[in-house]
Amino acid sequence: MKSRSKQVNIVFWVSAVTVLFFVLLGIMFPKGFANGAEAAFQFTTENFGWFYLLSVLAMVIFSLYMAFSKFGKIRLGGDQEKLQFSRFTWIAMLFSCGLGIALVFYGVGEPMTHFFNPPSEDITSQSAEAARIAMGQAFFHYGLSMWAIFAVVGLAIAYFQFRKKKNGLISTSLQPLMPKNRSSRSIKNTINILAIVATVMGVATSVGMGVLQTNGGLNAVFNTPIHFWVQLAIIAIMTLLFLLSSTSGLNKGIKWLSNANLALAILLMIFVFFAGPTVFIMETFTVAIGDYISNFISYSLNMTPYSGEHWVHEWTIFYWAWTIAWSPFVGAFFARISRGRTIREFIIGVMVAPALLSMMWMAVFGGTSLYMDLFKGSNIATVTNNDITLAIFTLFETLPITEILSVVTIILIFTFLITSADSAAYILSSMSENGSTNPPIGMRIVWGVLISSIALVLLSTSGLTGLQSASLVAALPFTVIIVFMMISLVKVVSKEVAPKAEKQKVKVKEKQVKPVKTGMKKKKEQDVLSV
Repeated sequence: MKSRSKQVNIVFWVSAVTVLFFVLLGIMFPKGFANGAEAAFQFTTENFGWFYLLSVLAMVIFSLYMAFSKFGKIRLGGDQEKLQFSRFTWIAMLFSCGLGIALVFYGVGEPMTHFFNPPSEDITSQSAEAARIAMGQAFFHYGLSMWAIFAVVGLAIAYFQFRKKKNGLISTSLQPLMPKNRSSRSIKNTINILAIVATVMGVATSVGMGVLQTNGGLNAVFNTPIHFWVQLAIIAIMTLLFLLSSTSGLNKGIKWLSNANLALAILLMIFVFFAGPTVFIMETFTVAIGDYISNFISYSLNMTPYSGEHWVHEWTIFYWAWTIAWSPFVGAFFARISRGRTIREFIIGVMVAPALLSMMWMAVFGGTSLYMDLFKGSNIATVTNNDITLAIFTLFETLPITEILSVVTIILIFTFLITSADSAAYILSSMSENGSTNPPIGMRIVWGVLISSIALVLLSTSGLTGLQSASLVAALPFTVIIVFMMISLVKVVSKEVAPKAEKQKVKVKEKQVKPVKTGMKKKKEQDVLSV
């Protein structure tokens, strides 16, 4: 028992002190911290951008292979394991966890940014061609690749946790590749620490973006100034509410809030779909799906070594890094709600259904914005270029009941902040407590405060760039870990499938032999009768 508690303390204290170090560094040396974040962003994208792109494409291929190969029939649990959730509820939970703040922040912001500043200098800004390219790129960023990252991490955790009856730690999924000696404990601790730090930075990025957009919404509706002190107040209120939830046992309230949040998001999307240019939205969705399919490989391996452009660094590579940083948290959640599903069903559910819903969101909000700029003379792209946090609120100015839509969106963003922070604090505490399903409340409070603190420091020192840098740098070592998770998973499932294949061969041989013996007996009987 002593060695176990010692291991838990090492994981918690090292990861917590690491995050606290960056918080204090940002407070004491804000300019140096901002310059360091910018330098880290440039160094990582310029030197390891290729690694992110190749790794994520490998995750897509790996996921599809696991789903449609002989491994797809393996169940995440016992062979007779019962499902915990219906298919509809399960898909809704997948989407609500993966949706988060990202789609609300970038649903209008990304397409309009690409529309105003196209990925290539050969494309005319704010043209029909720029609009088409913008939607194709947005679909790519929220398509199979993003969800494949979650699928790989979630599958590895679920397989070892439910099939092999082990804990749900990241390090456990790499155990088959580790040496069986004393050094394995140190390796496990290091892996879990890297997973925790990556998760903190990924969640802090989302929290920071949500705070920026909440501030932008308050400015659009109530003329509240866009200022750091307003953002500080938003983070303080958010932290207070989710800590109140964590310490008072209001988990049912958070679950209800999560479901209500998803319903609110879907209602908002449906309203914009019918209030906006419905036919144009569907045509945009159709064309963008075609562009996504036909350009998938070129988008996946898009680098610009000959021209020196940095668009792919600021968008695709950042997206993959941000998703990878989120993946320990989202993967653990996906694993816990997927017990009893087969590998094939898990991967198809995680990759396809949420991706299609995300693309539909992009088509509705991004497509409506493009229509308003192309045909109605609005200036959503210009506003977005100046301040991306105002993008969705500028769109609402072109639609009926503007103020109601804006207020609903502010509430949506803020409740996403609370539920994301609360869920992340729980998962981080579980990872710190050797995969415990009931981690101490005190530890959840510590992680909640650290998430809010690092988000606040990044906002105050370097804004959106700092938030992006944190995810990008923290995700780099964890990308290596995910690559090894894929290797480890194939190694284990191959051993599980091989004996079954041998048994089936033996059964087939026995069936082939039996008729021969029967025939020989009949022939002997006929010979005896004839004599």
